[in-house]
Amino acid sequence: MANKVDVLIVGAGLAGLLAATQLQEAGKSVLVVEKARGVGGRLATWRLGPGRGDYGAQFFTVRKPGFQKFVDAWQQAGLVFEWARGWAAGSAVDTPLDDGHPRYAVTGGMTAVAKQLAQSLTLHNQTRLQTIRLAGDGWDVLAENGRSYQTDALILTPPVPQSLALLNAGQVPLAEADRTALEKVAYAPCLSGLFWVEGEVAVPSPGAVQQPEARISWIADNQQKGISPEATIITAHANPELSKIWYEAPKGELVGLFMGELRPFLGKNCTVKEHHIHKWRYALPTALHPERTLLAAGLPSLAFAGDAFNGPRVEGAALSGLAAAAALLKAI
Repeated sequence: MANKVDVLIVGAGLAGLLAATQLQEAGKSVLVVEKARGVGGRLATWRLGPGRGDYGAQFFTVRKPGFQKFVDAWQQAGLVFEWARGWAAGSAVDTPLDDGHPRYAVTGGMTAVAKQLAQSLTLHNQTRLQTIRLAGDGWDVLAENGRSYQTDALILTPPVPQSLALLNAGQVPLAEADRTALEKVAYAPCLSGLFWVEGEVAVPSPGAVQQPEARISWIADNQQKGISPEATIITAHANPELSKIWYEAPKGELVGLFMGELRPFLGKNCTVKEHHIHKWRYALPTALHPERTLLAAGLPSLAFAGDAFNGPRVEGAALSGLAAAAALLKAI
């Protein structure tokens, strides 16, 4: 039998979870479907040996009061903490910066925020959707595992190409202006590596090096960061250009690529005990939609949201999810 809800939200990243929270608080029946086993999307934390490391989003900042109120509550509850106000740039030399903007990290890793938000929601994990179709004044949504969903309203938070593929599979007639706007959204990939290291490391305080022009644009020590007291777990991100070139390379080759770049930050007697490589195909929005959300014209209630909508990264995703929820509440 089909699951029937007022609003179906696709994707349990920050945009989807905050949208679901707002709609549920407004009295709507809400269900979130997520293709992965866990929640969070790029709020991603991985256990490696006795430690853990963030391998997607590394921190977040706050510029808008709409997001600040959530962060204040999370900080008061001990869920998030201020990590730093700048990074050492370009080398293993300690050159801390302070631009006045707090960078927040999450106790236990970035995934913990998503897990906290998901606790009060109805969520179907490991549910990869197959098609989205019109059904009168609403929507029929079919998953690969045979589950089906009927809903009056829909929020799509995956990367835009994935959302469009689901609508195309169901031959949903998006307005030409909407389709054109969505097809302009673009992303860059990111290759991410986590390394459990034993021995001395030379990642300077506060535990991160940001070097956008280098082959490895981000290096972080999750132990210094404060989320992995049990072990030294190093995160490394390749820059967008290198990630694109090496994206299809076997993971074994990528380990060698990362290790070559990390050597200056590792002591002579360091050993790598274990590693984890992840490929983010849609890591960094490079061409954004100018508004926080897009409410589809001429169709039953359908909103698009995510970090590619008027502001990339964590805060952009959060504000987009909140905007999509507000737009649907107005439209329903």
